[in-house]
Amino acid sequence: MEVVAQNTAKVLEEEIRWFEKVVDTRLTLYFKNEGNHASVFEHTPPELGIEGCPYVGFIDNETLDFAERLVLILALLPHIKPQSLDVFLIRNQNLNSDFSEFGGVRETTKAGFFPTMETACFILCGDDLDKRFVFMKQFHSNHVFFRKGILTRDTEQETGLHNRLLISNEYLGLFTTGKRYLPEYSARFPAKKITTELEWESLIVDDHVMEDLKEIKEWLIHSETILDHWHLRKNLKSGFRALFYGPPGTGKTLAATLLGKETGRPVFRVDLSQVVSKYIGETEKNLGQLFDEAENKEWILFFDEADALFGKRTQTKGANDRYANQEIAYLLQRIEDFSGLVILATNIHTNIDEAFSRRFQSMIYFPKPGVEQRTLLWKSLFTDTFDMEENIDIEALSEKYELSGGEMINVLRYCALEAAKRNEKILKLTDIVTGIRREYRKSNKTL
Repeated sequence: MEVVAQNTAKVLEEEIRWFEKVVDTRLTLYFKNEGNHASVFEHTPPELGIEGCPYVGFIDNETLDFAERLVLILALLPHIKPQSLDVFLIRNQNLNSDFSEFGGVRETTKAGFFPTMETACFILCGDDLDKRFVFMKQFHSNHVFFRKGILTRDTEQETGLHNRLLISNEYLGLFTTGKRYLPEYSARFPAKKITTELEWESLIVDDHVMEDLKEIKEWLIHSETILDHWHLRKNLKSGFRALFYGPPGTGKTLAATLLGKETGRPVFRVDLSQVVSKYIGETEKNLGQLFDEAENKEWILFFDEADALFGKRTQTKGANDRYANQEIAYLLQRIEDFSGLVILATNIHTNIDEAFSRRFQSMIYFPKPGVEQRTLLWKSLFTDTFDMEENIDIEALSEKYELSGGEMINVLRYCALEAAKRNEKILKLTDIVTGIRREYRKSNKTL
């Protein structure tokens, strides 16, 4: 990580020096001072040949041109070298005011100059109206900067070039430290990142479940090619919506987490207790903040135990029913428009509103594992980790006891604790049976 930081610092220093030369030339040309350059484009961007630097990797992968590289470093400057922008703080002495053509925002609570898209347009185009129109056309909402959530729009500012040039925290972290900054759990973002140390091969489910999950994974991998390179965005939405349903402990959460791990996307489990509110309008507000934060970030939103939020709409008998239906309609629209993967998980399929069902590209039923899956699960959990008594018959256990994967993990936890108390890494059949009995008791079942 230290080497990455050193390489990144070196790369950004070169990029900043190039930016400062471009700005100096633009101001010289604009104020008709004598200079050696006829155009800002005479300053060729530096060759950034350092491998292992995310900033360089992004420029190479997206083949950014002169204008795009300038916009990107301009967005980074308030965070890494704000004094490079102090040149735009000069005032128009004739009018005793700021130069409006410089764009930018001045804040009373923070010193310095905060660039807008207008600032980038001035540096690249000066007062050339033709070039200005080309710039405005180039940096629209479908540009990779906005489509991937690298730059975000300041909704409190005016639209268009008056928008403040903001880089997302995620990419600020990636481009400066090599590590993405992801939001922490908060009232504004009531979701927590979930991870797993398991691999895709560890997911033991029926063949039809695996095929459906692979389809989701392949869409996440190839959607950019389909939508952008093959120009199908006009026909297909970029988002993907999936419903996972089935008994508890059958792998729904693990499947969602592995989809993120396999495709390099963070997975956030949404805390519905913080989203759903008894106060009118609060649920829509909470959902709006959640989806706004996650938009264009290539994140996966996982709504676990979603019954409370995605239940069937009721007949309108009063104000509460009307607002409850309004919340569901709002949620339907946000899910429909979300650019990433949304997964809804529920134990009860019949409780899902029909309007939601029509919007799912994939609806996957996670049944309790059959004998074959239970055998694989027992082996993966026990035989690869512990020594076992000779009288333990994995196949017999699989035949005799119907358990979900989650219940088997609870049995493993109990057996591991008993083995630790004996100070030996040996599983006993009596411990396994006792652990199974404990799981059965939770479901009011008997051995």
